[in-house]
Amino acid sequence: MTSLLHRLNYEMADTLQKAAGSLVQVRSGRGGAGAGTIWHPNGLIVTNAHVVAQGALRVSLPDGTDLPARILARDEGLDIAVLEVDRTGLPTIEPGESKRLKPGHWVLALGHPWGVRGAATAGVVIGVGSEWPEGPSQGRDWIAVSMPLRPGNSGGPLVDVRGRLLGINTLITGPEVGMAVPVHVVKRFLREALGSGHSAPPTRVW
Repeated sequence: MTSLLHRLNYEMADTLQKAAGSLVQVRSGRGGAGAGTIWHPNGLIVTNAHVVAQGALRVSLPDGTDLPARILARDEGLDIAVLEVDRTGLPTIEPGESKRLKPGHWVLALGHPWGVRGAATAGVVIGVGSEWPEGPSQGRDWIAVSMPLRPGNSGGPLVDVRGRLLGINTLITGPEVGMAVPVHVVKRFLREALGSGHSAPPTRVW
């Protein structure tokens, strides 16, 4: 049993390390900092609309490069924003199957809580769907998770145990309860805002 747990421990760390290759930090003119997820190797980044609410934007890439960013599309109702930076060959993340999530599935979140770069946390899915009596934006899909999300996690990736993107971390609704925008909602938004060619990453680059 000890050997199995040891192997699982290192496999999980390796999974998160790969997913972290797509994690960026997004800073706005107001002085706050959130996270973002590289969606396309040619500089397309997905984050939350509230992360880029005001001010000039800058993005710190996984290699430490700091670049100005511009907003290509933004929807406050969905709390999704798409940014672009002038860089190619960026590492992307493989989309997962958010529609197949069930309560009890293990998930992990990456971000920069309280400014701690590249931090990770884990928990389980509480539920998926649009019926959340105490949740935001009634009538639209969410992933509810039991895990400690903090300021700075917003815009970062929520991933499954294989490191595939399930959603974009968005907000906290109660003690140890967080919400994420499902990746199928992100795909639909990208398709409607930017065209079908941006609805999924064309390749996976590590």
